[in-house]
Amino acid sequence: MTTHVLGDTTVLLGRSLRHVTRSLDTVITTAIMPIAMMLMFVYVFGGAIDTGSDSYVNYMLPGILLITIASGIAYTALRLFTDLKSGIFERFHSMPIARSAVLWAHVLTSLAANLISVVIVVGVALLMGFRSGAGPAAWLAVTGILVLFTLALTWIAVLAGLTAKTAEGGSAFSYPLIFLPFLSSAFVPTTTMPGPVRAFAEHQPVTSIVNTIRDLFTGQPIGADIWIALAWCAGILVVAYVFATAAYRRRIS
Repeated sequence: MTTHVLGDTTVLLGRSLRHVTRSLDTVITTAIMPIAMMLMFVYVFGGAIDTGSDSYVNYMLPGILLITIASGIAYTALRLFTDLKSGIFERFHSMPIARSAVLWAHVLTSLAANLISVVIVVGVALLMGFRSGAGPAAWLAVTGILVLFTLALTWIAVLAGLTAKTAEGGSAFSYPLIFLPFLSSAFVPTTTMPGPVRAFAEHQPVTSIVNTIRDLFTGQPIGADIWIALAWCAGILVVAYVFATAAYRRRIS
């Protein structure tokens, strides 16, 4: 049974990836907005922001990477919504394939497309002066956190794509997620924020994820933030997965 699901998922993943490669503008568009933000913050606002870091691009890159992922998952919801409206789901379900493979193909496509966008953004950051003393283990840890974060947000996107009434509604859910890093430690230290804003910033998931990635990039000791970050990502992933699969069962029943 497991082999059957994996085989079907691989076939459908190939289909989804071919669609992405035929419209690489979606990947490029996903990367353009974070790159524009990075350019603006570094070259326009960076000189006025005191983060205690030698390089502002080093400080803000973790937050930009999360914004990149939050931007990219909107296309996952859109692709899923488009497949539903086109009737392709019904055609798939009339075939002898595992029903869960349809969702997992979209999820893995999202993971691949977002990782490509992240690589593009990191490449631009390197041109802007980003430097890291992180070793292979630290880079692997950063990759793992970003993968987990992408999967968590992707299942939220799946839920949005399955329940949306319009294509615009399916992708609009990503806007609050894109805005969330601005209310965190991504761009300025939380100590500079007013009391209520600081309390929210220090206890929302993005801050712990950003702090963990930043410490890994700079080779600093990793404190409790990594466990908080992993708990947030895993918790969001599990909850979103449960609700998304329940919505999927209702749609195909």
